[in-house]
Amino acid sequence: MKRKLRYLLLALVSGVFSVQAQTSGTAKPLSQLQQQFVDLRFGMFIHFGIGTYTNADWPDPEAPGAIFNPTKLDCKQWAKAAKSANMSYGCLTTKHHNGFCLWDTKTTDYGVMNGPLKRDVVKEYVDAFRAEGLKVMLYYSILDIHHKLRPNAIKPKHIEMVRLQITELLTNYGPVEALIIDGWDAPWSRISYDDIPFEEVYKLVKKLQPNCLIMDLNGAKYPADGLYYTDIKTYEMGAGQYLSKETNKMPALACLPLNSSWFWKTDFPRVPVREVNKLVNEILAPLNDASCNFILNAAPNRDGLFDDNAIEALKEIGKLWKNRGPVAKLNETGPPVIAHNLAKFAVANSSWSEDAAIMDYGNDDNFGSAWQANPMAKEFWYAVDLKDNQQFNAVVVFEAKPNIRKYKLEYHDGNGWKTIFEGENSHRLKMHRFKPLKGDKVKITIQTSDTPPSINEFQVYNEPR
Repeated sequence: MKRKLRYLLLALVSGVFSVQAQTSGTAKPLSQLQQQFVDLRFGMFIHFGIGTYTNADWPDPEAPGAIFNPTKLDCKQWAKAAKSANMSYGCLTTKHHNGFCLWDTKTTDYGVMNGPLKRDVVKEYVDAFRAEGLKVMLYYSILDIHHKLRPNAIKPKHIEMVRLQITELLTNYGPVEALIIDGWDAPWSRISYDDIPFEEVYKLVKKLQPNCLIMDLNGAKYPADGLYYTDIKTYEMGAGQYLSKETNKMPALACLPLNSSWFWKTDFPRVPVREVNKLVNEILAPLNDASCNFILNAAPNRDGLFDDNAIEALKEIGKLWKNRGPVAKLNETGPPVIAHNLAKFAVANSSWSEDAAIMDYGNDDNFGSAWQANPMAKEFWYAVDLKDNQQFNAVVVFEAKPNIRKYKLEYHDGNGWKTIFEGENSHRLKMHRFKPLKGDKVKITIQTSDTPPSINEFQVYNEPR
């Protein structure tokens, strides 16, 4: 009963804060925010939590919160270390996958205020970094094993918890440059953007802090040349996600830990950290040249301090690297896709397919599979069924390689086929945004292509405008 009352009170308070936040500043264009972020060039990730005390990045979700007790916690030391490396910002794990909260939350007892520390780590972190002239960002995990926010187990209370926790983080700690989200729409988390509705979360963040960027660390599933479910393209290099320095045209973020893993381990004080010259000359500088911000993780130990070898490495980085100011002007990305894909798993039809590469592979939410047209077909076309009188305002066609040149997009309004677009587009990701239409089918007819066409993903959206 007490928990329910707290939820109700917080919901009322968060509604008030939302209005205040919305009127506290003018929303900047997304392109300006993207440029400002990439111009920051280099920052510090800080993974800190229950994992610090269990020698595991993924600790037991039932581990008692009382084990989190950094008796010498000093966020000022973290900030000074970041400053020594000429970093521009920090980003703290406010809640990792095990669900333990590092701030004074009203949503759960599983957090710092109910353990021996009884100090708001998020507040101490933001205060310390701002005192050093550094920007602040926050990390938040959607996957929450302690609170049973897991695949196939999500209930309305989980969506409400996410909403309330994000509301706390974006109303109680001043301006936040970015919210880095993890554990969402990844093969290992298996929580989709429909299970926890991305569009609702995105709108909430922008309502609370219009100039807070949203970055989803699981964006590697999506094409490098498309902005899906994130304001900035992200690459977790330790998980094998690498930005193409030669071809990247998107504002990007790449991350790596200074040590062998994200959370502190008992051998960290004795094992050498990554080689500083390579970090600067082979990772940081080349990424910056490719419009990519680099965030390097430093893990506090069980006292709440960085180890001496980490402190020294960060100082050495600062001797070798300086922020040279703004990077080259970024390309316009347009707004990210944030809506539900109406074509995902819908009934699809097509012209003759090549063997087993049938139409169902063209809208299966997998960019690695594809519908392949049979070269003997007299014409090439692909279509998906929608609900009757379904409203939509965007269509995306994605090919693994540019092949389709000229084509016609149509929709069926219940009476007949009407043209949305007819012309040429040689990009592999063909994004079409238009005024709202209503229909029950959407179709592409391929008129010219270099080889018999294939479509990896055919997508239809009703985007918020």
